[in-house]
Amino acid sequence: MPVYSMTGYASAAVELGAAQGSVNIEARSVNGRFLDLNLRLTDELRGLEPALRELLAAACRRGKVEVRGGTTRGSDDAMPQPAAEQLNRLAALQNTVQAWLPQARALSVAEVLALCRGAAAAGDIEAPAMQAARRCVEALREARAREGARLAAALTERTARLRELARQAAPLVPAVVQRQQQRFQERWREALAAAQGSGPPLASIPESTLHERALAEAAAHALRIDVAEELTRLNSHLDEIDRLLAQGGELGKRLDFLVQELHREANTLGSKSAAMELTAIAVDMKVLIEQMREQVQNIE
Repeated sequence: MPVYSMTGYASAAVELGAAQGSVNIEARSVNGRFLDLNLRLTDELRGLEPALRELLAAACRRGKVEVRGGTTRGSDDAMPQPAAEQLNRLAALQNTVQAWLPQARALSVAEVLALCRGAAAAGDIEAPAMQAARRCVEALREARAREGARLAAALTERTARLRELARQAAPLVPAVVQRQQQRFQERWREALAAAQGSGPPLASIPESTLHERALAEAAAHALRIDVAEELTRLNSHLDEIDRLLAQGGELGKRLDFLVQELHREANTLGSKSAAMELTAIAVDMKVLIEQMREQVQNIE
């Protein structure tokens, strides 16, 4: 199933005949949290609004969709061909009016042709209008699918770059942890030496006990700065994003949640970082994740 964007545009027209013009349907959509339909139809198409809403709801799940519908007049040179039934009806109406209003003048040929043109357009527009609407909605869905494919490709490219950054960070973690442990132990020994030189409070404590306490504190400090768990969760989120993009369908909200989780892991990586190399990687990750957030906002 393809990935659909919430952004798209389409239009369709169906000819009614040379004398009657055409019916035109235009649709455009942008991103939105829910499905928001806004129909702007001319009077002759107003009765089709429920059917159009049903058609759009079946094709789109999310987004703000605006649909415009109307008709265009035919060529001025094209003359309508009045049917006998229309002429009989006009004659009967004229006789009724003149019976009540004897001074009313008779209809001219131009007036009869104009009335027949309007009646023909109003009576035969429903089926062509729905045909144009179905074509327009299908074209809109195809446009959203094309844009969705571009968004999916952009997201896949960024997940690949995030994986590369995670691979670059993974070998740095043990070395950084070991270096910080050594620094911590050195500072611990310096602090102990300074404390012992200032007075007797630590003299009664065995050196082995002090050494064990130093190792315990160094281990606790190493756990605080170790980001291996964050890198594991980040890779797990990337796997899920790739799986959803391959699956397709309605996945915008789930992707939005996963991008938030990616941002949280990158923030933690940056805050725990004890080396400039990891800090630089965390910043690069945040830039990529922010770009992903902008793309995900447009996915259905």
